Amino acid sequence: MKKGKRYNEVAKLVDKAQQYSVAEALDLAVKTASAKFDETVELHVKLGVDGRNADQQVRGVVVLPHGTGKTKKILVFAKGDNADIATKAGADFVGAEDMVTKIQSQNWFGFDVCVTTPDMMPVIGRIAKVLGPKGLMPNPKSGTVTTDLAKAIAEIKAGKVEYRLDKNNIVHVMIGKVSFGAEKLAENLTTVMEALIKAKPAAAKGTYIKSVSVSSTMGPGIKVQY
Repeated sequence: MKKGKRYNEVAKLVDKAQQYSVAEALDLAVKTASAKFDETVELHVKLGVDGRNADQQVRGVVVLPHGTGKTKKILVFAKGDNADIATKAGADFVGAEDMVTKIQSQNWFGFDVCVTTPDMMPVIGRIAKVLGPKGLMPNPKSGTVTTDLAKAIAEIKAGKVEYRLDKNNIVHVMIGKVSFGAEKLAENLTTVMEALIKAKPAAAKGTYIKSVSVSSTMGPGIKVQY
């Protein structure tokens, strides 16, 4: 794919063969973000595991110290007192069967995260096939199936992100916006890396952290020494 003139200019700042320190890499990520909008910075980590094996799965959540820079819209499936708790905690949408109907009939996905109480899972099960492929299906491992809705909503608003393996055993995590500056981005990156290292499966053999890189939305990939 042909790259634009602007991309080619900023890409010259990055030595593709070099592994940079975290501070240097994020300084470059900020410098090479040349779009007119506030670009997102993503962390990409290739892990030495085989995600096809259940005992080598890597998945969890972590709250970034400086948040993500993005306000996430939260849909909560709950009834009665739990619905009231969710509303007071700041959920953007709260409902039950009515929300299932809205998603089914209108193909509505005006939310970024879906949270539920355990008793509502049978209701949500009716739309699991549409929520799943979009990464929106609530899951206990990501803290989105819970009896403590207020805590879950507060953590999401504070900058909680989920990490999980893709089919190539790579974890992709948003660590903030270019406007954060290199220092805050570095603290967010370190928090994610510490969580990934703690999440190392006992069954994983050999080198666990195979490669680390960062990039802004429109910028080049930058290798990180870790």
